[in-house]
Amino acid sequence: MVAGADSPSPDPPGPSGLLQAFVKFTRPHTIRGTILGSFAGCARALLDSTKLINWALLPTAVLGMLALLLGNAFIVGINQIYDVRVDKINKPFLPLAAGEMSIRLAWAIVLSSAFTGLAIVRLCFSRLIFGLYAFGMSFGALYSVPPFRFKRYPALAAITISCVRGFLMNFGVYHATKSALGIPFTWSPPITFLAVFMTIFACVIALSKDLPDMKGDLAEGVPTFATRVGPRKIVNIVVALLGINYLGAIATAVFSPAGAFRRVVMGLGHLVLGGRLFLYQRNIDPNSQTSIKDFYRFIWQLFYSEYLLFPFI
Repeated sequence: MVAGADSPSPDPPGPSGLLQAFVKFTRPHTIRGTILGSFAGCARALLDSTKLINWALLPTAVLGMLALLLGNAFIVGINQIYDVRVDKINKPFLPLAAGEMSIRLAWAIVLSSAFTGLAIVRLCFSRLIFGLYAFGMSFGALYSVPPFRFKRYPALAAITISCVRGFLMNFGVYHATKSALGIPFTWSPPITFLAVFMTIFACVIALSKDLPDMKGDLAEGVPTFATRVGPRKIVNIVVALLGINYLGAIATAVFSPAGAFRRVVMGLGHLVLGGRLFLYQRNIDPNSQTSIKDFYRFIWQLFYSEYLLFPFI
């Protein structure tokens, strides 16, 4: 039977369908990164100040993580609102592209996330943290919103992602935790290392995220590094940057002053992660969409692994 003009329209999604659409709308892989980054930064700040741990501050920490998740939802959500056409090609499973969520509901989620996140940070944290949070959200919005659309300029897009996901996220969580404990902020060796390492890693994500999206980007005329130089060169650049990042981490463990890091944990941990990258990259086929998508997922696994390792270095 062929559906014609008199065919009934699809039923609106029920509560479970809307919940699934909401989860997809928030992009769970980025949520996991935000949660792990929050835990890692808090854990590091507490380990650096074990005598000042105050469990009464736990609600503030929970609110801080909630604010980060709301900021994450705002940034990925507004990107989907302005990328519906290209997402219908690149990511047809996303709720707006799939018709599982209306634009009006998407805007309601995005705006309420922004307002609630900003309110939490303004009420619970210092002016500096509020300024960083507002700056990060603004930068994230400019990535997607016309007429700015930083994503149209590959270098600016990479800088935006590196700044927000790399530096601001890690510095901000650590600083906020220290501030809540009433401790003046100082650049400890571990947090300095993490800020540099994850900023480079965020740049890697910025370069690799467009690899699975080349078809839609080419169709819609969206310029990216991947569409300009081809997937093979981007894969090689990404592997090289990550390799240098891991070698730098190992060298930092070996040559840092005594007591700055747990050298064995830091050195061996990054040797293992770098080894996984070396073994994996030998089987990447840049011309295979399946292989490219698997590679991008693997990069996120390495990203998560760094946060899991960080509290112990």
